[in-house]
Amino acid sequence: MSFTTLLMTLVSSTLVYAAPLIFTALGGTFSERSGIVNVGLEGMMVVGAFSSIVFTLDFDKTLGNATPWLAILVGGAFGLLFSLLHAVATINFRADHIISGTVLNLLAPGLCVFLTRIFYSGKGQTPVISQGLDKVTFPGLSKIPFFGEVLFTRTSLIAYLAILISIVSWYFLYRTNIGLRLRSVGENPVAADTLGINVYKYRYMGVLISGFLGGMGGAVMALTITLNFSTNTISGQGFMALAAMIFGKWHPIGAMGAAVFFGLAQSLSITSAYIPLLSHVDSVWFQIAPYLITIIVLVIFLGKAVAPAADGTNYIKNK
Repeated sequence: MSFTTLLMTLVSSTLVYAAPLIFTALGGTFSERSGIVNVGLEGMMVVGAFSSIVFTLDFDKTLGNATPWLAILVGGAFGLLFSLLHAVATINFRADHIISGTVLNLLAPGLCVFLTRIFYSGKGQTPVISQGLDKVTFPGLSKIPFFGEVLFTRTSLIAYLAILISIVSWYFLYRTNIGLRLRSVGENPVAADTLGINVYKYRYMGVLISGFLGGMGGAVMALTITLNFSTNTISGQGFMALAAMIFGKWHPIGAMGAAVFFGLAQSLSITSAYIPLLSHVDSVWFQIAPYLITIIVLVIFLGKAVAPAADGTNYIKNK
């Protein structure tokens, strides 16, 4: 295998694994920028993965090639609905954010596996879908010497869309009035309320956007990597996305970059066999590496990274 082909394979695989993490990490960024800690990203990904696979299995023959793309939106919609539980619990009932998110993570797998058994004759997993999100080659861009072959040949279109959404999210949060208000309720909700900003409204917005993007992340995971739904479809990716968000300092571009790094760590379990220096290393080490890196990142950076000032603080109006 030539160096260019090896690099193309590594980049393509990295983007495939990074895409679900980018969407979910961005979701966590919106929630926590509004002041709501969201450790329930894993549960939102599970709901998104389950709903997208069920939609694809039911409408594949009817909608054709558009099915996977619509399934991603369906996954996002169900992730948004599921995140309402977190929003109501933390904003209206002022529940502890960590406990609420943990409940979502415990509820989602049990609920989705239960529904899977009902829908598919008692089986613990869904059938494998006939078509997912295929890799694409970008016309024109793939002809660029070296970089075109490495970055734009047989690669993940949804990953590049996720990167684009990261840039749009940065612009939304830091260059628009709505984004400024959303960040203000995560920094100082009392001051924001004094200026006439509806703290509850913007916190709901942050959590619901988080649920939508988290559901999309789960859908992308199911439609590009596992191609079905089971208890192992989302196995810690939500926590990796949470670590990416912290590693990226609650910033959309930083979270995206950290998600790509975690995507690289996950992809090595497949691509290491083609890399001369890594081919003799037991693949088990590469399988556990993403989870080990997640723990290390949380231990090292959680104490040093500065979260939004009111992140995790319940707000009581007029108090």
